Amino acid sequence: MIASHTLGRILLALATAAAAIYASAGRADGPKATIEKQFTAAAGGPHRPNIVWIMCDQLRSDCLGANGNSIIKTPHLDRLAQQSANFTQAFVQAPVCVPSRASFFTGRYPHSHRNRVNYTPLPAGEVLLPARLQAAGYCTALVGKTHLYYRYPPTADEARRTGFELVDLHDGVPFTDEWSEYAQWRQAHDPLRDIPYRRLAHQVPGLRASLRADGNPNRAAIDQQYTDTTWTGMRARERLKELAAGDRPFFLFCSFWKPHSPYEVPAPFDSMYDQVEIPLPPAETLESIGRLPPPVQKLILRGKKPEYAMDRRRLEWLYRSYYGTVSHLDREVGLILDALKDLGALENTIVVFTSDHGDQLLEHGLLGKNVFFEASIHVPLLIGFPGRIRPGRCDELVESIDVLPTLLALAGLAEPENCQGRSLAALCDGSGRPAPPRDAVFSENVIPEVITDGGLDFAFAKGQGVKGVRHPDAKMVRTRRWKYNYYPDGYAELYDLEHDPHEQHNLAADPAQKPVVDEMQRRLLNWLITADEVDQIAPRWLIPRH
Repeated sequence: MIASHTLGRILLALATAAAAIYASAGRADGPKATIEKQFTAAAGGPHRPNIVWIMCDQLRSDCLGANGNSIIKTPHLDRLAQQSANFTQAFVQAPVCVPSRASFFTGRYPHSHRNRVNYTPLPAGEVLLPARLQAAGYCTALVGKTHLYYRYPPTADEARRTGFELVDLHDGVPFTDEWSEYAQWRQAHDPLRDIPYRRLAHQVPGLRASLRADGNPNRAAIDQQYTDTTWTGMRARERLKELAAGDRPFFLFCSFWKPHSPYEVPAPFDSMYDQVEIPLPPAETLESIGRLPPPVQKLILRGKKPEYAMDRRRLEWLYRSYYGTVSHLDREVGLILDALKDLGALENTIVVFTSDHGDQLLEHGLLGKNVFFEASIHVPLLIGFPGRIRPGRCDELVESIDVLPTLLALAGLAEPENCQGRSLAALCDGSGRPAPPRDAVFSENVIPEVITDGGLDFAFAKGQGVKGVRHPDAKMVRTRRWKYNYYPDGYAELYDLEHDPHEQHNLAADPAQKPVVDEMQRRLLNWLITADEVDQIAPRWLIPRH
């Protein structure tokens, strides 16, 4: 865990670099000036559909009832799934917050949009979805976590620079609270305002006596009505009333922090799974971890007390708490859907629900993400639009970069030339139009903040990496059957997902699988050299044209 004051200093240092990048673009009004001319406010804006995009953080695909989990209670998300195209094979292009969100909002891979690591700035030339919709006449609103900025600090004004007109910001970590609307609201309303909102009840002397000895040790100290999950849902509903009363189509990005760690969960959700036996992943050993590529080993073994050997009772409560936060989130999603219906806006509104990445939950000995295992890269993706999208499961491989061109297509807007995603509309609109399926999905990952001991002591040496481990700018390609991960210096993983769905047996060094390795390497190479093919040289020539 990085100390907030240390990370704050790092972020302040980044501010100078980010400002220089921004200034170098030479545009007074920021990246929105680069939006294509076809996105104009005069282009039939009032008749376009509304868009409500509900994003959560660190939710696995297999933690929805609609996706086959018979234990978790997500009735409202299950209802949304019944009314939507449920893309059951959706994968993110980076298993970490900021690069993943940048891919969602640009329709581009991380190596193209160049945002690779959390708490680093977006390149000034990248235009985000809200800016494109705003230029097309939409009223754009943000409630909750954005995590995407061109420069530090993460203020409401900086969020507006990315294309949001109305901003209720909460990035969810203490060192950003001075810019958080939620933190200000809680100070004005919560009787326990002096208790940090991530604090556990047993950590507060005045609350310990009221706790059950056999209760959830992750019970939150503050009441659920004052949590950021409840606030995000409440503020989203308030914004919906304003937006629905307006004369423009609207885009609302409602972004929840949960179920992201830490796994504090308020009552009554803390006890929802008390008597439930949730299957736990098998325990890992140093021997099994030692069979993984060095960057992944370093990630799992970081810190003074790695989590891989966590007590099984503690892990059981962690799962119950994670499930509880998902059920809390589900309640808020249901209230948002009800508000849309009550406002008479549901029939003309596209609703998207997804997550920026998943959570290992100690699978392979790791909490969190930053790896290519299914638990980290496989996310839920629901897209509903009454009368336009045919509800049902869609089991085709899709990427998170496909969401932007899908929304633009459903809104009647052209996708940007540099978009690398594919519209999913033909897969789910019942039109019968050809929709060539993907035969592979890709992801990439840079994890410098976790390949040391969990701190920020980057002892980097050119050609040697950090503490002897080369910078893990890793790449992944996944087909329906095979997953291949490539790391610097030739380290690799190959998993047969058909026969080894839990990714326990690395076959990369198996001579019998060399043809598969060769094919997957070819796929990676072709992807890397063709992904940016629209970035042609001729339009940027400085020589005179006649």
